[in-house]
Amino acid sequence: MSEMTIGCALWTLGATPDVAALARQLEIAAEIGCTSVQPWIVDFEYRPCVLDPEVGTAADRREVMKIAESLGLSFSGFCAQLQGAVTYGGLEESEGLRWRIDKTKQALKTTAELGGNIVTTHAGILPEDKSDPAYEILLGSVSEIAEYGAQVGVYFALETGQESPQALGEFIDEVGNPWLRVNYDPCNLLRFGSEAGTIQGVYALGDKIVHTHAKDWNPETRQATCGEGLVPWDGYLQALRDIGYDGVLAIEDETGNEDMIGSIRRSYAFLKARFDD
Repeated sequence: MSEMTIGCALWTLGATPDVAALARQLEIAAEIGCTSVQPWIVDFEYRPCVLDPEVGTAADRREVMKIAESLGLSFSGFCAQLQGAVTYGGLEESEGLRWRIDKTKQALKTTAELGGNIVTTHAGILPEDKSDPAYEILLGSVSEIAEYGAQVGVYFALETGQESPQALGEFIDEVGNPWLRVNYDPCNLLRFGSEAGTIQGVYALGDKIVHTHAKDWNPETRQATCGEGLVPWDGYLQALRDIGYDGVLAIEDETGNEDMIGSIRRSYAFLKARFDD
């Protein structure tokens, strides 16, 4: 079986307002040793975002592809995180929903243009009660986006968060589209659930997992450097091996660490050592 690889969620290094800023981030990731990157692709939160077609040009995106290729980097995926009036994601909120659906679909189209095949996001809050109107809204919006993903050949991957992995898996099964998958974040599950759930969730979601984020959580330092927090890495990585996952571990840190490059280096060294043992 192929081994997992180590990448970097580029927004860890900040916004990418132009090609030069994105090129610098690509250079940092390559110099550290990452073989792939996951850039931000919507002009929202980490903005301006040169990869968003409403900000950058097609020529900009072609230039970014050339730079990544010259550095030996592939795109593990792209992030199209939006927000509703109330929730992170907002795909279960009716207000402004059409814009968020269309914006996400635009991100899938741009991802295909850039040669990628995965877009990740937090979709919103998944109601426990299926009779909740928000559940039907979320089901409809996610189904529409996944169907568009099937048309352009891009997986729409929902990131693990507040809901349990079991509930997320059941929701994906209800949508019933193979282009709807999971971006697994063990740190999110640890903070909102338990250490055991972080590991067990891998088995619950299985081959629905197409991408992962690698970050940790230290309640004392409030930093996310891998290996310096509470994520049960050995058990988690073994679970990924058990299900046959051979994709990326994309290092992510949104804590505002004053030495973000140093944190990424330590995360990379920690993960690399888990493979070299």
